[in-house]
Formats: sequence, structure tokens, C-alpha cells
Amino acid sequence: MAKLGELARVIRSKNAGPFEITLDCLFDDPAVYERIKRSNAVTKETIARLYGLREDKIHHLVFFDQALGFKVTIAREVSSGSAGDRDVYGAQQHAPLMDLEVEMEEDGP
Repeated sequence: MAKLGELARVIRSKNAGPFEITLDCLFDDPAVYERIKRSNAVTKETIARLYGLREDKIHHLVFFDQALGFKVTIAREVSSGSAGDRDVYGAQQHAPLMDLEVEMEEDGP
């Protein structure tokens, strides 16, 4: 088991408009990226659990092979900049993703 934050080159979050946040996870090793993708550790169910959201609040989960990464777009609890917003830029929302435990399957002979 390894934490996603130990395996990824970049994990970040940012606004995707006033009502959504995007989480980006990029790898610099194609083999690690493929293992993460095949592990099924990153799913809407997993993201919902990590962020305490219902699955229908996960708007997108897409793997981009060309970029060696994946993107998750989630609904914000409150719109950016409104009363109750704790992170107007959405730049501090990636921490739960960093701690995601991933079981890395080994390549066969």
C-alpha cells in the first residue's frame, strides 16, 4: 500500500467555476500511472467517501492517458466567495486525495 501523494508528481485543486472544484493528479512515471488506473482505487465512490459527499456530487472523473493523470470535478458546498466559503480559490481541497491508500498490483513475469 502507498499513499497517492507519495506516487503522484502533482496533486492540486482549483476552481472550475463558482460551483465546482477540480482535483488534478499527474504522474511522471507511465508504469505508476497505469497501475493506479488499473487498481480501481480512484472511483466516484472513493472520492465521495474521501470528501464526505454523495456520489451524485462527483460530476466528472476522467483519466487522461496522454497526460498521465486524472481529473475529478466535484460540486462545492457553497459557491466560491459566498458566505461560508472557506477557500475562495479552491486551492486547498486536494489534501484528502493525497492520503488515499492505493494497493499497487505487481506486474507479472
